[in-house]
Amino acid sequence: MTRQTGFSAVGIIGKHGDPGVGATLERLAAYLKQRQLRVIMDEGTARSLPQESLRKLEQDPTLETGDRASIGCHCDLAVVVGGDGTLLNAARSLVAFDVPLVGINLGHLGFLTDISPEDMLECLDEILAGRYESEKRTLLEAAIHREGELISHSDAFNDVVVHKWNVARMIQLEVYLDGVFVSRLRADGLIVSTPTGSTAYALSAGGPILDPQLAALVLVPVCPHTMSNRPLVVEDDKCIEVVVCDNKHDSAQVTCDGQITFGLMTGDRIRVRRKEQAIRLIHPADHNHYELLRAKLHWAENPRTG
Repeated sequence: MTRQTGFSAVGIIGKHGDPGVGATLERLAAYLKQRQLRVIMDEGTARSLPQESLRKLEQDPTLETGDRASIGCHCDLAVVVGGDGTLLNAARSLVAFDVPLVGINLGHLGFLTDISPEDMLECLDEILAGRYESEKRTLLEAAIHREGELISHSDAFNDVVVHKWNVARMIQLEVYLDGVFVSRLRADGLIVSTPTGSTAYALSAGGPILDPQLAALVLVPVCPHTMSNRPLVVEDDKCIEVVVCDNKHDSAQVTCDGQITFGLMTGDRIRVRRKEQAIRLIHPADHNHYELLRAKLHWAENPRTG
């Protein structure tokens, strides 16, 4: 695996609206400037900082701010400070630029943001020296077609979910793979997940955990009317088409990564494909995905005795 060294410009993206992120961003920016690196802070992150933190950062005339495109064009590394949701957002906006991401987790241990603020500077020392693990992760493209016309398009890192909302009734969907009819189901919804997303909503709905490097996608029904509707794992080069068959009360919508939502009508077709570009994630050299699984899912707990 080729490891890049000699990073020259680093983008910083923080969780918006979190007052606790300011101190970590200040420390991170100061550290990177001490390393004589060009630093560009996401302008949305800067706007959402507490006034005291913003004033401190503005005192450094060499600290730049810019939009995501500016970070993508000028940076060869992006540090994301927040949680997995913040990294999902950053990944969608930067995937076209092939900028690797490293995640600093401000809350509970994350699957994607796996470095704690306490270990941040030590881990970045190692990463900037070229001692790290790098991996590529799949994203999805979701296109919504209505009466043959493309009306919406979005990317997703974790999952694309077609689901009901605001009513206590199921929706009816048809599923096709590369144009071949697979199933018709009545359910609360259907999750199309990447391997990364298999430990998110798909897992809560009873789906399998996929190894992050597996070239596969998983389709997971949400509370299906017929219990024989089970999760289905398919190759990730398939075009998955979901057709809304019964939505008389306009109660269906599609959601990408739990962050982007679009209302659906009867007859709408949602086409989901693997995105051509992958996102690159950087982890500490001792990163172990299965250690994260054990910690998050409590697989290593001792059974209770009594």
